[in-house]
Amino acid sequence: MSVPDAQATAEAVVDEVLSAVVADETVLEEIVAGLLARGHVLLEDVPGTGKTLTARSLATALGLEFSRIQFTPDLMPSDVTGSYVFEEETGEFHFTPGPIFANVVLADEINRAPPKTQSALLEAMEEGQVTVDGETHDLPDPFLVIATQNPVEQEGTFELPEAQRDRFMVKTSLGYPDPEGTRELIDRRADRDRPAPTVEPVVDREAVRELQAVPEDVTVEGPVRDYIGDLCRTTRTDGRVDVGVSPRGVQRLFEASRAWAVLEGRDYVVPDDVKAIAPAALAHRLVLTPEASIEGVDRRTVVESVLEDVEVPAMDPETAS
Repeated sequence: MSVPDAQATAEAVVDEVLSAVVADETVLEEIVAGLLARGHVLLEDVPGTGKTLTARSLATALGLEFSRIQFTPDLMPSDVTGSYVFEEETGEFHFTPGPIFANVVLADEINRAPPKTQSALLEAMEEGQVTVDGETHDLPDPFLVIATQNPVEQEGTFELPEAQRDRFMVKTSLGYPDPEGTRELIDRRADRDRPAPTVEPVVDREAVRELQAVPEDVTVEGPVRDYIGDLCRTTRTDGRVDVGVSPRGVQRLFEASRAWAVLEGRDYVVPDDVKAIAPAALAHRLVLTPEASIEGVDRRTVVESVLEDVEVPAMDPETAS
């Protein structure tokens, strides 16, 4: 699949999701960028902003199998991964797959589950497999986790481990709808006899695999690679940051930048691609100092200030392309 074809396909997917979901187009593009880069997405939002509908609609538009896991304090790792069940007829144990065995998995309110259960996702998100009772089981391909957490209702929640936050390609927020979106929601509620908007498949599983292969051939010139490295290193020297972007985070920003270039219809990355996706790709990886946390410093604000401080390389479009 060529870059223009990939761009057109991604736009068609976003448009199809927007036909049923009232959301910001840029947020959906960030989610799709995470998918193209073979990453996972963390959504932080208040209840009622359409996180479940967005995830389900995206899976439908992509022609992929969808599964939803409601994370609760009593959720066990086996409730996510599956377990072996004894079968009386054969006298043997057989594996019963858990809800993690789907192409698009919505991990709803992930920070309500205890750390032990959250850690069950680490192998799945990083390796595309789960290990149960010493046996390894491959997950479907493609595999995308869209996890949600509530920033307001903190009672009964557990802080996501740093290692798990680092596994997410991007972290974004649907936010509240704009005035037009709010009116659309009211109009839909007022006219209950009108059929609710539905999402139709735009592509199939094989086409999604082809989409994910496109960013691998996107060119990233030396100055842009250095720029990515400089941005990530600068987060480690910011006085408001206790732990900056990890080496894994550097690689994820590189991958997300290539995916964003595809969404822009280019087969090469320019600094603007890096700047566009950096807040979503880096902010959740930062660990702020206690003083910065008490003062209410926002991680995205730190990333934005780093983007202002680091010199942007000059690029020759003819050379880059």
